[in-house]
Amino acid sequence: MELSRLGRRAFSALAGTTVLGLALGGSVSSQALPRSGARGPVPTGPPPGPPAADGQRHHVALDRHSLLVDGRRLALWAGEMHPFRLPSPSLWRDVLQKMHAYGYNAVSVRVAWNVHSPAPGEYDFTGVRDLDLFLRTAAETRMYVVLDPGPYIGADVDAGGLPGWLTATGGEARTTDPAYLRHADEWLSRVNAVAARHLYTRGTGTVLLYRLDAARRAQLSHLHERVRADGIDVPLLHADTPVVPGEPERTRDAGEARQLHLAQLARGTALHQVRTAFGGTSWGWLPAPSAPGPTYDPAAGIDEARRPTEKTAPLHQLGQLLRHVPDFTRLEEAAEVRAADARLRVRHLANPDTGTHAYVVRNDSATDVTSRLPMGGTDVEVTVPGRDAKLFATGLHLGAGRKLAYATVQPMLSMSVGKLDIAAFVGRAGDKAHLVLDCPHDPWPTRINEEVAWTFVRGKLHVTVELGKNRLTRLRIRSGKTDRTMIVLFADDAASLRLWPYETPSGRVLVYGPALLRDVALDGDTIRLTGDTVEESDLEVWAPPGITDVTWNGSRVTASLGRAHSLWAAWSLPGVPELVLPALDGWRRRDENPEARPGYDDSGWTAADRKTSFSTTPVPEGQPVLFADDYGFHYGDVWYRGRLTGAEGLESVSLSYSTGARGLLMAWLDGEPLGTHRVEGDGRRGTWTATARFRLPDGSRAALRERPGADGPPVLSVLVRRTQHAQDDYKAARGLTSAAFEGASPEVAWRIMGTAAADPVRGPLNNGGLYGERHGWHLPGYDDGDWEPVSSPGGGDRRQGVTWYRTAFRLDVPPDVDASVGLVLDGPGRGQLFLNGWNMGEYAGDVTGEPHTFVLPNGILRTRAAANTLALAVLSDGTSAPGPGAVRLELLGGAAGGVRVEPVPSPGRRRD
Repeated sequence: MELSRLGRRAFSALAGTTVLGLALGGSVSSQALPRSGARGPVPTGPPPGPPAADGQRHHVALDRHSLLVDGRRLALWAGEMHPFRLPSPSLWRDVLQKMHAYGYNAVSVRVAWNVHSPAPGEYDFTGVRDLDLFLRTAAETRMYVVLDPGPYIGADVDAGGLPGWLTATGGEARTTDPAYLRHADEWLSRVNAVAARHLYTRGTGTVLLYRLDAARRAQLSHLHERVRADGIDVPLLHADTPVVPGEPERTRDAGEARQLHLAQLARGTALHQVRTAFGGTSWGWLPAPSAPGPTYDPAAGIDEARRPTEKTAPLHQLGQLLRHVPDFTRLEEAAEVRAADARLRVRHLANPDTGTHAYVVRNDSATDVTSRLPMGGTDVEVTVPGRDAKLFATGLHLGAGRKLAYATVQPMLSMSVGKLDIAAFVGRAGDKAHLVLDCPHDPWPTRINEEVAWTFVRGKLHVTVELGKNRLTRLRIRSGKTDRTMIVLFADDAASLRLWPYETPSGRVLVYGPALLRDVALDGDTIRLTGDTVEESDLEVWAPPGITDVTWNGSRVTASLGRAHSLWAAWSLPGVPELVLPALDGWRRRDENPEARPGYDDSGWTAADRKTSFSTTPVPEGQPVLFADDYGFHYGDVWYRGRLTGAEGLESVSLSYSTGARGLLMAWLDGEPLGTHRVEGDGRRGTWTATARFRLPDGSRAALRERPGADGPPVLSVLVRRTQHAQDDYKAARGLTSAAFEGASPEVAWRIMGTAAADPVRGPLNNGGLYGERHGWHLPGYDDGDWEPVSSPGGGDRRQGVTWYRTAFRLDVPPDVDASVGLVLDGPGRGQLFLNGWNMGEYAGDVTGEPHTFVLPNGILRTRAAANTLALAVLSDGTSAPGPGAVRLELLGGAAGGVRVEPVPSPGRRRD
C-alpha cells in the first residue's frame, strides 16, 4: 500500500465540521481541539463510560496522545473482526460479548464490497450481510466501532474485497479514474447510508472512527468529500494516522503479541488495533490466493470455533489495563534506562499528569533473561521470558494514598468497587512476584491465601507471592487512617482469563471464576450475572455496597461475604455436560461432469468469442478472449467446451491457464480423459500461470483420423479451478488463457459456463460452476434417493472428474449449551464442502497432505434436534480414489451458557 502524506494545512482542510477529522499529517496539539470541551492540554483522568446509542450528542477529537471523547481521554483497544467471516448473525453477539469481556472497547470492522454486490448496481444488506444489525449489536454490547468500508479492504479476501464484476470493467481501482469512481462512490454511498444511522457523534450508535482507503493523495481528497457528503461526521482515519502505524501484522503466539502491542505502547500510542481479535472462516470462494485456507487466522485471540487461544491472555491483560488504568492514555518519552543485561531493551515512559512511569522491556533472545533494572530509584531484579516482553510500572496510584513503588509483575487493572480499591497483577505461573507499595500510614495486611508473604519497612510494604497455576492469590490491606480497604490480586495467565471487570450504571463490579462473563445487571440487592462455564468453577464477586444476592444465568446462587470482601458462591457453578456427536453414515454417491461427454448439450452456454478485454493479461494474438471474468463467471470452477474443426492428425493439446493458489485443470477429448494438471507449489502469490501439455492417447488419435464427418467436430472439454483473484492485481486473467495444438491447426469454437446466478440468500461467493452446483445437488431437500449408497465418501472406481457425496445427520445439543462442532476431512482429495447448502470452503488434502477441520457455524449448523445436509464435491485426477476417505464430526468446544442462536436460512430444492 502506498502511504500518502499531507502537511498540517491539508490536515486542517480535512477536519470534520462537528469533530476533528484525522488525516495523514500525524497528530495535532491539544490546543487545536476547541470542541473537546477542554481548555489547554487535556489532563489524565477517568475515561468516558461504556458507549451506547444514548441519543446524546458526543464530541470526538484527537491529540498527540489519545482520542478525546467528550473531553476525556480514551485509550482505544480495537480488535479486528470481519462479520462476513461468520455467516451466522446471532453469533456476532457472542463474539462481540467475548471481545468486550476480554478487554476490547472497540471492534474494527471491514465491509467487503464483493460480499454485498453480485452485479453492477445491485447491493444486498440483508441476512448474513445485514450491516445495520451488526452495528446495532455492537452498540448493545457496548463496543465502539472503527468502520472500514474500503472500497479495497485487503484482508486476504478475493480481489481485496472488490467485486468480481469490477474485474471486467474499465478504470483502475484505487485511483481517481472516473470509470472506477462511479462504481466506488455508489458502493460507499450504500454503506454510508447504513453507517450514518449509527454514528456516535449523533448518539444513534457507536461508530466512532471511519477508515478511508486512499492509495494516493488525490483519491484521499475525493473520498473525504464523498463520506462527508454522505453525512459521516466522525474522525476519518488513513494508514498513516496514529491509530495504527501502518498495518499491524498478525502475530504467531502470545510472546510475539505482547512484544508487538507493548512496542506500540512504548511509542506513546494510545490507539491500538489487534489483528485479528476473531479469526473466522474464509468460506465459499471468499479467500484471496494469499489466504492460508478456509481458516483465516489460526492464531487469532479468539479462534474460528469462538474459543480463546494462547494469545488471549496477554491481549486480555493489556486491554483491561488500558480500560481501567487511565495513566496509560498519555505517555511521553522519559530518561533513558538500561538493564544490566544488554539483551534486554528498555523503553522508559512517563505520564506527566500522574507521575506514573512505565518500562517496556523486550527480550529478543531465545532464553529467559534475569537482570537488574533501575525502576523508581531502585535496582529491581526482573525476569523476561525469551522472545517476549513485559511491562513494569512505578508511581501508579492505587487508591487511599497508596502508590506502587515497583513490582516484578505486570499491572492488569486498578479499580474502585464501593469502598474497596482493587488492583490486579499478572505474570507466569511459577514466577516469584515481588510488589512494593508506598503506604502513607501503617498498613494492616491480612493473608487471604497462604502463599502470600509480606514485610513493612520504612513506609514500604513488601509483598512476595509465588504465582500458582490457574490460581488467584488475594491480599487484604487496611489502615486505621482510612476507611478504604485495598485488595491486591495476583494471577497467572490462566487465572487472569477468569478475572472479569465490568462497569454498570450503578457502579463497577469484579467477577472471578467462570470461563466468561457476558453481562451484569444490578437489581436492588441482587447482582444478576450472565456468562459461560466450561469446567466446574468457583464464583467470587466484588460488588457495590448493598448487594447481598447473586444469580447466575437466571438461577439464584447461595453466596456469603468472604474475608476479601467478596461474595463467594457456596457451590461451584456446573460445567458443560458431556456431548456425544453422531457418526456420519448413510452416504450416497453420484458421478458428475457430463460436460466432458461429446454429446452434452451446451447450446445454452456463452460463446467465448470476444476479441478485447479489460484484463491486465494480454489477449493472445489470433485467439479469442477465454478469461472467465469477461463472461461474468468470477468465482469457483469454470467449464470450457471447444469444437475443433480440422483436427485430423492432432497429436497434442497445450492449454495455458491462470488461477489463484492451488489451481487445477482437467481436460477431456470426446469424453476421454487427457489428464489433470496442477500449478506447482502451494505458495500464496497472487496469480499462478501454467501450461498443461497433453499428448493424445493412440486411440484418440486414431479416432480423429477415422471420424466420419457426420459425427460433427470433436469436442475438447476443460475444467479449471480456482478462479480466486489477487489482491494486488485483481484484473489478471482467470481460467483458460489460450490453446495450442500440434499435428493439426483446428479452428476452435469455444463456449464457457460457470456459476449460475448468485444465490439470493447465501450470496455471490457461495457457488461455482460445477454441474452439481448449477443443478442444486448441494442443497438440502434435493432428492438423492437414486444415488448409489456407499459406506464413506471414498473408494470406488478411479476416474478423472467430479464425484458428489451426500448424507444427513442430526444433533441434539441441550438448549443451554453452546457446542462448537467441526468436520474433519482426512485424505488426499480435493473439493468443496457444503453444509445445508452453504459452501464452507475448499478441502485440498492433495496439496497440503494434512487433515483439515472445517468449523461448522451454529445457525447454519442445526444443533437443536434438527436435520443437517452435508455434501462434498470431490475432484479426482484418476490416479487416486475419488473421495477424502475418513470424514467425521468433532467437538471443538462446549460451554454452558452462550447466546441464543437463530437458524440461518438455508433454502433447499427438490429433485429436478
